[in-house]
Amino acid sequence: MHQLPCTLEALVVRTDFSANGAWDAVRVALCSPSTDGFLANVALVDDRRYEGLTPESALDLIPAEYQRPLLVLADPVTVASTDLPLLVVDLRRERGRCVRVAAAELWSIENNLLEANMDFEEFVGAIDDDGVFRGF
Repeated sequence: MHQLPCTLEALVVRTDFSANGAWDAVRVALCSPSTDGFLANVALVDDRRYEGLTPESALDLIPAEYQRPLLVLADPVTVASTDLPLLVVDLRRERGRCVRVAAAELWSIENNLLEANMDFEEFVGAIDDDGVFRGF
C-alpha cells in the first residue's frame, strides 16, 4: 500500500467505498461549522488505494513528517450509521488507540488535541453507551 500524504491538516482517509452518499455526508459534516463556529482542520483522502485500510496498517503508512496528533478513518462502521462515526486513531500518547466520534463532532477532538487543551483519554471517557463520542 502507498504511504499516506503528508499534509498540514489532519488526514481523514476514506477506507470504505460502498456508499458514496455516506462519504458525501461525511464531507458536508466536516465542512460545516459547529454551532459555535468551530471546524476541524482536515484534509480528505478519497483514494481507492486505501480501501480496507485498518488502524494497524495505517500506522505504517504515516510519513515521518506528519505532525498531527491523530489520523481519522472513514470505514464500514462510519458509512453504516446516520451519525457517521469516524474512527480516530491516537498518534501521540497511546499510538494506535482508537475512539469513534460523530463526524459533526470531529472538530472538538481535532482542535483540542492539536492545541493540547485535552488528552485523548478525555474523549474516550466521554463516549456514549454505543461507544461514540458526540460531544460534551
